[in-house]
Amino acid sequence: MTDWDAIVIGSGLGGLTCAAYLTAAGKRTLVLEQNQVAGGCSQVFRRKGNRYEFDVGMHYIGECHPGGRMRTALRGLGLDERVEFRQLDPDGHSTLVFPGLTFRVPSDWDTYLARLIEAFPDQTRGLRRCIGILRRIGAELRATPMPKPTIRGSLRFVRGAPTTAILGQLPLRWLFAACRLSPLARAVIVGESGDYGVPPSRTSIALHGGFLDHYLTGGAWYPRGGGQVVPAHLIDVIQTHGGKVRTKACVERIVVENGAATGVQLEGGEVIHAPIVVSNADLKRTYLDLVGREHLAPATVERVGRYRMALPLFSVYLGLDIDLTGQMANSTYWCYPHSDVEGLYRNAYEGRIPDEVPIFLTSATTKDPGNPYAAPPGHSTLEVMCLAPQGAFWPSGDGYRQNPDYVAIKERLTEQLIDRATAVIPDLRKHIVWREASSPVTHERFTLSSLGSCYGIEMAADQIGPRRPGPRTEIRGLWLTGASTISGNGIVGAVSSGLAAAGAILRRPLSTEVKAGAVIADPAKLSPIGPDWDPLAASKPSSPLRRRARATVE
Repeated sequence: MTDWDAIVIGSGLGGLTCAAYLTAAGKRTLVLEQNQVAGGCSQVFRRKGNRYEFDVGMHYIGECHPGGRMRTALRGLGLDERVEFRQLDPDGHSTLVFPGLTFRVPSDWDTYLARLIEAFPDQTRGLRRCIGILRRIGAELRATPMPKPTIRGSLRFVRGAPTTAILGQLPLRWLFAACRLSPLARAVIVGESGDYGVPPSRTSIALHGGFLDHYLTGGAWYPRGGGQVVPAHLIDVIQTHGGKVRTKACVERIVVENGAATGVQLEGGEVIHAPIVVSNADLKRTYLDLVGREHLAPATVERVGRYRMALPLFSVYLGLDIDLTGQMANSTYWCYPHSDVEGLYRNAYEGRIPDEVPIFLTSATTKDPGNPYAAPPGHSTLEVMCLAPQGAFWPSGDGYRQNPDYVAIKERLTEQLIDRATAVIPDLRKHIVWREASSPVTHERFTLSSLGSCYGIEMAADQIGPRRPGPRTEIRGLWLTGASTISGNGIVGAVSSGLAAAGAILRRPLSTEVKAGAVIADPAKLSPIGPDWDPLAASKPSSPLRRRARATVE
């Protein structure tokens, strides 16, 4: 079949969510994914004869509680009872480790403030002021939709979110200075900023207020069965409602005729037609490579060229022959060598790797101990990552994996991250039975993201909110979804962007309908899920519901 109602380029959560809602609403939709597994940054891979399963990007999620955006978006597709979430420890969903201070971040605003005051009693007044402002902004953003780019829309936003309108675009560093907080108190408050990858000097107060509220209002969660569960169920919605997901299908260009998108051309020359094309691909590659400068206004080319990509990540994946549940809380860990968070980001921006790097540490087997695919009984998995320099720092090109400089950098960082992880698991090294690492070059190879960034364009103060692109483009029939759009990055941001794009395409307030309880998909059409259902096999759609054995990502 070479003609569809809609084509979605890329199978990240933004693309899959958009496609699921389009197919549920009656649009025959084709999803094209260049990798052999659908899911984008939410996919998993397995190693050592499928003994260990690792998450690429699904580590912990907010708003999975009843009424939260994630739960609501899934409910609108009939998936609320199919996708279950396990809550991380509400008394400390994240653990921040600094020299001389360990701070557990609770899933509650009042307890969070109380713990900050307990840790820094001499800064009580400033902490109350700072957290009060961040909390008000978080509540306003939760209750008030992003303004439309009109005078009326701006006025409505000011009335609904006055604190955000006045203070939201100021840098977070300004708020810290106004509240006279110490370097360590500031570092604790931004201890999870690696989730969006921006230093305090570039972070808007609105961004961090919304980020804190994301977890402090409804907790932190992880999908039962591992990160691949969410994309696998979205694929099932698509394929049971008249759509299709194709893997190993790399789009070479978006076909534009008379100013309108009319389809895509794949590598190899195959042309597929549709009046609607949605790109969940990297924003810069979408405009500059797939569409081409010749079809864009000069101002658009200039604007897209100016966008800065977020810092990428370096990740280490470890299979361990011990059960970590007795050594780690059901919590993510952020370990810092000192309190100069701004300086740590500066190192990455300037292409330096310091002797001591900050790390993020998480274990899927601790968050979901019942997952049979995660690790053998008595074993565990561990994922350790850090922000990394961009671009020219990394040797690339054909054969980069054999480049001696690349191998040396990769090995050095791997050893550093393992060393840092021993602050949480002292005897870690003697229990490692599998290890590998991925760099920004690896990420770019698998996702085709510019500079290997998993966060899209940077969420800095000059690139958030209305300064990010919405779903509509200047090319008729071409739409955008994903981390670089106005919905922002992260799991919930990507899912929200897919819902927003589908609503814009269908010209109906889908988000409002779903929030009010509407179910767009038909749950009776969904495939039966048995005890041996394998979400990774289901995400290789040549056989949508293959059983559990022999699923390996090369």
